[in-house]
Amino acid sequence: MTAEPPPTSRPGIRQPPGIAPFAERYRKALADPNVREGLLGFQRAWRGTRDAQIVSLEGITGRSFDALRGEFSAVKDAVLADPARYVDQFRARAEAAGAVVTLVRDAAEANAHIVRLCRERGVTLAVKGKSMVSEEIGLNTALAAEGINAVETDLGEWLLQLAGDHPSHLVMPAIHKRRGQVAELLTRVLGEPFEADDIPGMVASVRVALREHFLNAGLGLTGANALIAETGTVMLVTNEGNGRMTSSLPPLHVVTVGAEKIVPTLADAVRQVRLLARSATAQPISTYTTFISGPTPGHELHIVLIDNGRSRMAADTAMASALRCIRCGACANVCPAYQVVGGHAFGHIYTGPIGLVTTAYHHGIEAAAGPQSLCVSCGACATVCPVDITLPAQILEVRRQVFAGAPGARLRQTVTRAAWRAFASRRLVEAGSRALSVVTAPLRRGRFTRLPRVLARRHLAWRTPPAIPMRPAHALDALYAPRTALARTDASGRRVMLFLQCVADRVAPEVPVAAAALLRAAGVEVVVPPDQHCCGLPAFDAGDHDSARRMARATIDAFEGVDDIVAVAPSCVVAMLHEYERLFAVEPRWRGRAQALAGRVYDLVGYLSGPARLPDGSLSAGDASPVTVHRFCQGSNVLGAGDRLERLVAGLCGVEVVPLAEAEVCCGFGGATSIRAPEVGAGILGRKLENVRATGARVLVTDNPGCVIHLRGGADAARLPVRTLHVAEYLAARLPRP
Repeated sequence: MTAEPPPTSRPGIRQPPGIAPFAERYRKALADPNVREGLLGFQRAWRGTRDAQIVSLEGITGRSFDALRGEFSAVKDAVLADPARYVDQFRARAEAAGAVVTLVRDAAEANAHIVRLCRERGVTLAVKGKSMVSEEIGLNTALAAEGINAVETDLGEWLLQLAGDHPSHLVMPAIHKRRGQVAELLTRVLGEPFEADDIPGMVASVRVALREHFLNAGLGLTGANALIAETGTVMLVTNEGNGRMTSSLPPLHVVTVGAEKIVPTLADAVRQVRLLARSATAQPISTYTTFISGPTPGHELHIVLIDNGRSRMAADTAMASALRCIRCGACANVCPAYQVVGGHAFGHIYTGPIGLVTTAYHHGIEAAAGPQSLCVSCGACATVCPVDITLPAQILEVRRQVFAGAPGARLRQTVTRAAWRAFASRRLVEAGSRALSVVTAPLRRGRFTRLPRVLARRHLAWRTPPAIPMRPAHALDALYAPRTALARTDASGRRVMLFLQCVADRVAPEVPVAAAALLRAAGVEVVVPPDQHCCGLPAFDAGDHDSARRMARATIDAFEGVDDIVAVAPSCVVAMLHEYERLFAVEPRWRGRAQALAGRVYDLVGYLSGPARLPDGSLSAGDASPVTVHRFCQGSNVLGAGDRLERLVAGLCGVEVVPLAEAEVCCGFGGATSIRAPEVGAGILGRKLENVRATGARVLVTDNPGCVIHLRGGADAARLPVRTLHVAEYLAARLPRP
């Protein structure tokens, strides 16, 4: 059973002070060019170095990344399955070593406990190592209210504290700041001039400025990367010496940490170390790995184990794996939306994709609601997570909870629910499409609708909207036109249902028509059920599972009586193979029917690369110009498609396929994201088009209709001279005339 969704308000769960509303954070991030420019370079550099480090680790261990993260995930899950046992074991061993372990329920209780320790010992100055938990509970503000000055000693955290700012990344808190901004800040604060490129000089001056605080502080505050149950040991992993000074110099050391950081053994902690630095900063190991078993003689060690929503998360079977998180930040490092707006907009306290999940449990569903609009559901975060968290699914689950119960949004929910119910009706959508086609007919120019500039502002100035055809694909005779098989394939003679997809059917009818021609050329009997409509993915992504179920049931009903199902959109295949089982989790009959589809559903490229593969060179007639290929992000990240689209085009057509940098990175369509957060869609699209331009190719091929429409409109608005085609269009144009 799934636990109840996070409450909208609950004693003890509160937003730390100083966190602006989402809309304000979003606007501020968009207005800061340092965010987008700095994060793009960082993400590109990190990915190459991280991948090399993972290959190195695989060579050292003789184990694949998936095997290594699977083994460590099992370790974390064992603790989550029996937390009381491991908490008791850790507590007993830590206290036997001289530490004091205190369990607290929430932020208020944690802060009150730490303030009380300070009062009793007369502490007025505290130094802090990096601790996201202390940010989570608003500890600095609580200490300041009692006259206790808490000084951050991590370089990035200290700079942000001076600037009145908050961390924007789990590992690199000041990644949104450029060196010029830092030089200006230190010049003002330290009273000596700094050049932007004088990084050693700035670091040396900061070291001197902080030294006095280390020597005079009565309290040292740190987090913990792991708690080792068998020895009662705290493990700290840092790249700066401040962690060791904070934990050893002051007479009182307090560790703020969640119980989910417990691992059973020292060997398990070493497993974590191997994965953590490579995933966080692309290093083989961090500069300092410190193990603290009990206090330094004459000092005190207090370990505060904080719940603050963690037990509710652990009880939720869909969300519990998020507690495996080792705070490496890898999910943010590959997130295309994070690159555009950074951590302050994308997260709350915990940033990046993991923050979209945990925020709902630490700070309430209302705090998680706004940033949900930024996730493009590309699935990249799951591919690099060193503890194999199912982040894409969990983000969608929080989105469902937001749709069902976020406060202050009842009217919007009612309107949205009514809209999705209307969209679930094939007849209503048909009528609406026809009406839109008639209304926009005077503005139609070829494939595009040319809107007056005054109308093409925030949502459309950067992406020319497509023309809406008068007739959808299912009403075109060409869809049903017979064709002689070009060659015998493994699929010859099979009855194949062509799933048109709602967008392609009504906005890009040439795609289903081309797909049908290719399938017939491969010798299959193409079946096009007249009552098919939408797989339900758009409603599912929006959080309206009731409407999604209606559409999914209708789709499953339409699949009866055929050998295989081929969809022109791999996004629909992802929905059928991965989302239907969740949609029908409490409906065994429908879940069983959905599971029965698993072996029969293909995306078009998968089917043409497999059972319906035509001979190499059989489509070599036609334009021999080089092409480049954008891989649909979920095809790479969820379906494991790899480079099969490139191989299919090169093999069948014999043309040069120019490699596209970041080919698998999302194009920015992201379903509703490019509508609800158009600046994010525009930013990601700009990154993609920059890479396309660099190839020099004049033809761009991809395999998802949404990507085609998005990329085609973006290239037109950017005046990029490239033809964007669905792979079905590109291949079918080379078929012999029937």
